[in-house]
Amino acid sequence: MSIVLATEAKDIAGSYEVMRQLRPDLQSAEELVARVQQQQREGFLLALLRDGGEVVTAAGFRVQNTLASGLTLYVDDLVTSDAHRSKGHGKTMLDWLIAFAKERGCETFSLDSGTHRREAHAFYFREGMRISSFHFHLPLK
Repeated sequence: MSIVLATEAKDIAGSYEVMRQLRPDLQSAEELVARVQQQQREGFLLALLRDGGEVVTAAGFRVQNTLASGLTLYVDDLVTSDAHRSKGHGKTMLDWLIAFAKERGCETFSLDSGTHRREAHAFYFREGMRISSFHFHLPLK
């Protein structure tokens, strides 16, 4: 297993099957590439965990400064393929992300998780994370 940052379009596209399990509104690998590349210009990073050459876990994240928490690694997306869950891949990625945050001097590590993702919540609780706030959302389009 290895974790790499996706910088090339082919690597981003290679995460499509996994990423669409979390983001089903993505219509194609090309759309994913375009959106990720736009976000990368804004500081977004995409980490991929491969097992046997296959992307099994993907994490989209950014390091940002906020008044509320200082320098923070914020995870936008964290998903392990349905076929590869409960094999330690999610924990491997989470540990890698936390180490990445510490190496960059982050004061906090945070993510949002959809209210319907109970299994993910159980995983985050097992890993020592706690709910610290509510995220409110208002669609504008």
